[in-house]
Amino acid sequence: MSSIFSKIVNGEIPCYKIDEDDKCLAFLDINPNSYGHTLCILKREEDYIFDLKDDEYVSLMNFSKKIAEALKKSVTCERIAMSVVGLEVPHVHVHLIPINKMEDLNFSNNLNLEKENFEEVCFKIKSNLD
Repeated sequence: MSSIFSKIVNGEIPCYKIDEDDKCLAFLDINPNSYGHTLCILKREEDYIFDLKDDEYVSLMNFSKKIAEALKKSVTCERIAMSVVGLEVPHVHVHLIPINKMEDLNFSNNLNLEKENFEEVCFKIKSNLD
C-alpha cells in the first residue's frame, strides 16, 4: 500500500509544493510545529533513511539544504532545524523546522494555520530558492 507521501508524489493528494527535482519533493507540513515547517522526501518510497542508496541519501540531504536555505530567508527564526524521525509515515522524510528554542521541536505542538497562511509561506519560500 502506498504511503500518504507516495500519494502526494503521484498527485493523488494535493500539497503546498515548494520545489521538486527528479528524485526529491519539498512541501509544507500540514500539521506544522512552526510557520514554514517543510518536509523533504525522496520520491521513491523507502521506509528507513539508512536503507537509502548512497546517491539517494546524498541527493535528499543536498535537496534539503537548498530548501533550508530558502526557508531561512523566508521566515523569522534563529535556525532551521532538521529532524528525521521516520515513525509516523513509513516513507523517508526530513523535517525542516524554523526554530527559536528547543521546545519548537516538540511534535505535539502544532500551529493551526489557514489556507492563506500556507499559500503565503509557500510563495515566500519558492521566491527565495536559488
